[in-house]
Amino acid sequence: MYDRYARGLRARIPLLIALSLAWHPAAAATDDQTRAEVESLRQALAELRQDYETRIAALEARLNAASAAAPAAAAPAAPPSVAAAAAAAPAVPATAMATAGTSGTAGVTGNRDFNPAIGVIFQGQAWKSSLDEDETDIPGFPLGGEAGPLPRGLSIAETEIGISANVDDLFTARLTAPVVIEDGESKIEVEEAWIETIGMPAGLSARFGRFYSGIGYLNGKHSHAWDFVDQPLAYQAFLGNQYLDDGVQLRWLPPTDLYVELGAELLRGDRYPSAGAADGGAGAQSLFARMGGDMGMSSSWQAGLSYLHSKSRERASGPEDAPLLFSGDSDLVIAEFLWKWAPQGNWKQRNLIVQSEFLWRNEDGRYLLPDGSEPDIDQDQTGWYAQVIYQPMPQWRVGARVDLLSADNPGALFDGTPLADDGNDPRRYTMMVDWSHSEFSRLRFQYARDLSATRANNVWGLQYIHSIGAHGAHSF
Repeated sequence: MYDRYARGLRARIPLLIALSLAWHPAAAATDDQTRAEVESLRQALAELRQDYETRIAALEARLNAASAAAPAAAAPAAPPSVAAAAAAAPAVPATAMATAGTSGTAGVTGNRDFNPAIGVIFQGQAWKSSLDEDETDIPGFPLGGEAGPLPRGLSIAETEIGISANVDDLFTARLTAPVVIEDGESKIEVEEAWIETIGMPAGLSARFGRFYSGIGYLNGKHSHAWDFVDQPLAYQAFLGNQYLDDGVQLRWLPPTDLYVELGAELLRGDRYPSAGAADGGAGAQSLFARMGGDMGMSSSWQAGLSYLHSKSRERASGPEDAPLLFSGDSDLVIAEFLWKWAPQGNWKQRNLIVQSEFLWRNEDGRYLLPDGSEPDIDQDQTGWYAQVIYQPMPQWRVGARVDLLSADNPGALFDGTPLADDGNDPRRYTMMVDWSHSEFSRLRFQYARDLSATRANNVWGLQYIHSIGAHGAHSF
């Protein structure tokens, strides 16, 4: 109360000074009476200022005495607010929300209320193509995992529910649970469920649970963050769209001027391109490295190299009713490059992104074919894509992509099977334009001239992406 009163007294002093200055022109008057009145006002102001300063000094002395008399270690009457506690908490990843632990151990906020960040991504589409779905197989590249053609007609795509929070001051967690429709029935899947360390020394971090592997540039991105509706042909053929598995991941960001990231993973090996959880549930291993930096104020770049080794036991690909089963070793190398441009770094107004990846795979093992034969195979396959995304003005983007596959001829033993080489390299040309009213909504039109099947296929359609709730920032 004393402090508030003192501030009030101080606030009135400038007002009195302003009044004095407002009367200043009167001092130039020649009339003696006016001059006397001005002088009287100035004297009154000086006396009032002196009186206020004396009273303020007395109030401040009383306030200091009262503060000194109060107990120094008095406990607060209520727990600190979440905002105040979060301000004092250690830095956490952008994808995590600072929350409290519920087990009785103080969490990051010091508050035991469970308050995770929850977000939902809605996606829907409408597609038309000149070929039926059973005519879109890629000769020489039987697809597995989640790869396949876009569904014809109207449909909702994956509805993604994301929940993230700090467990405590050492760990953060995320759950991604998409709602999908399969054979006309809805079900909830566990897409991601991982724990990650916070604040490990020397730029180290560890993630364990179920997560997208760090190999390649596109593999770790959720579908709503793709620049096109579908993945490039090479990702579909070699990774079943994306490689997701259970395991442990280690990352290191060394203290260098350039951005450098080094990582390694030990994975269960139960998801395409692996299968069967070989080697006692440690059937896949990966290494990846990236570096990048700025080129002046307007440009930045990133380049990387990844390696995935996996063992498969009867990995299924091709038609569901007559699958091809592969058992053996699979080695995949991915080289990536990305360049981004925005005038003076202002990406919201105008920007350009050039992106490309090259994939090489060798598979050495044997196939169990639908006719019961088991021929050996040692085959090299390659694939690449290149794309350009340009935003000429806020909210609008246009993009173009070209992708291609190539493979060695596996031999006459595979004639008449989906692995047979028809002499052509599968390729596709895609264009898109999208409009985003905000960062939470996007509408996209896409057209593709697909030459990966035995006949040309024209595919065009619309997609919507809308999000509500919390959503972490996307990576570079």
